[in-house]
Amino acid sequence: MYFEYGEKEIEYIKSKDVKMGEYIDRIGHLYRPIEDSLFASIILHIIGQQISMKAQETIWTRMNNSIGEITPQNIEGAGIEKVQSCGTSFRKAGYICGFAQKIINGEFDLEAIWGKSDDEVIKELSSLDGIGEWTAEMIMLFCMQRPNIFSYKDLAIQRGLRMVYHHRKITKKLFEKYRRRFSPYCSVVSLYLWEISLGAIPELKDHAPKSEKEYRK
Repeated sequence: MYFEYGEKEIEYIKSKDVKMGEYIDRIGHLYRPIEDSLFASIILHIIGQQISMKAQETIWTRMNNSIGEITPQNIEGAGIEKVQSCGTSFRKAGYICGFAQKIINGEFDLEAIWGKSDDEVIKELSSLDGIGEWTAEMIMLFCMQRPNIFSYKDLAIQRGLRMVYHHRKITKKLFEKYRRRFSPYCSVVSLYLWEISLGAIPELKDHAPKSEKEYRK
């Protein structure tokens, strides 16, 4: 399964921003895989905190091979030591098992999340150990397929904005300007900014100052 979008979203973005529209046309349709289980998606993103994508994938594969389908019952049955043995830290293993226990005990209503607003989902998910605002936003985009996710805390999105619009720094105020411009389809723009940040448009460069000291002014 891939993140779903089509002509409606693309035409809207083009009507709001010719430059972004041109780059979207050059890159073409993006097939970004999504996670079909909300529980498994949360576990995957807890694992991925502060490690490389490659390391996350390795641990995830080990966990699936060792535990089987990533469900609350299978996580509880495995326990912290077995979860940790897949390559994650003891702290993360505790977060994972604690979350599974909350689902089993009915302390956290995972199904109810689907009917909540974006802000409510962020608040609910951020209440879980190991989940912060950025992680919640990534879950909302790559599992829940929420259409208007635009994360200020995502460094690749900021980099993409600097590259497209030749900014040296993306302030919160400037970021919100772009959020308003692309709303209610910010998620699609996020997908393309990630691609741009990785070099999808070769002639674009990052305009951030080379000096970290200068960048923080």
